[in-house]
Amino acid sequence: MITRSVQTVQTNPDDIIDIRQKIAGSWQEILSQAVTNPQELLDILGLDQALLPGAVVGSQQFQLQVPHTYIARIRKGDPNDPLLRQVLPIGEEMVITPGFSFDPLGEKPKNSHRGILHKYQGRLLLMPTQLCGVNCRFCFRRHFPYEENTLNREEWLSAFDYIRSDTSVTEVILSGGDPLALNDNRLAWVVEELAKIPHLRRLRIHTRFPVVIPQRITKELLNWLTGTRLQPVMVIHCNHPDEVDADVADAMKLLRDHGVQLLNQSALLKGVNDDADVLIELSERLFSCGVMPYYLHLLDKVQGAAHFEVDEQRARQIMSGMSDQCSGYLIPRLARENAGASGKVVIAPLYSLKI
Repeated sequence: MITRSVQTVQTNPDDIIDIRQKIAGSWQEILSQAVTNPQELLDILGLDQALLPGAVVGSQQFQLQVPHTYIARIRKGDPNDPLLRQVLPIGEEMVITPGFSFDPLGEKPKNSHRGILHKYQGRLLLMPTQLCGVNCRFCFRRHFPYEENTLNREEWLSAFDYIRSDTSVTEVILSGGDPLALNDNRLAWVVEELAKIPHLRRLRIHTRFPVVIPQRITKELLNWLTGTRLQPVMVIHCNHPDEVDADVADAMKLLRDHGVQLLNQSALLKGVNDDADVLIELSERLFSCGVMPYYLHLLDKVQGAAHFEVDEQRARQIMSGMSDQCSGYLIPRLARENAGASGKVVIAPLYSLKI
């Protein structure tokens, strides 16, 4: 197996001091200082100003947002860095592409109750917030009507009543938006209310925070996440091994040590991770932190993200390459999500798994 070393950011001493100042403090401070101006991001990373017009245009439709904790892992001066590609707006995002839509998973009809997406039997998705720690350029909810799903206290209680009324639901997924963008007091209240619903068994959190702002994993978070009868599951979203630095590894291990089941889902992205060796190294690094590979998603065909698409044939080749080099438990399930389907469609490439 070919392994990749973590690419370190080449900086001079003044740059290092500046970066450390930006990532010091609480997770709230780090989030509040996230870069939202394309010019600022290009300046920090020493990138060609020719990238600016496309970045400005792309950010007008879907705002740039990237915290300094993530920027610190991006190689300076490299416009092809796989982490940069995930967060930098480009002009191609404005191109309307046939076969891509503003609601690629058909979620609007499943959003019949404010703040809830109920697509699958036995589980539903509760959206506590529209905020994220980072705005990923391939986000399938980049056009989602979050303004129609913001919850006040009365609407939260109504959402709990909806869940209580459906005894087939055994698992609630907090997603959105990133649920960990909310403060711990609010999240503790939400989880305590959910734990009062007798037919619920599990609480699942879908989040990018442990990767982009690992400082978010605090004592307060661990208290509410593990402090009820609900079994806690956290599905993180990590796409490239360079995203896993020492702080991220520490955050994962802290969660695992407190009994949180950790899974990873990745999106297969052209120019980011469409390579078997990269995905193997990602699985290796995550597994060493107690995170099991879960899903590798074909791109959800949302308008603005067509330049990330990897076709299914190439995806199968990549999976076959992974199977030739590593143990089966390190290989995520290749899947796609079709609007209106009863679950994700797992693609079964013809390859042998090592045990």
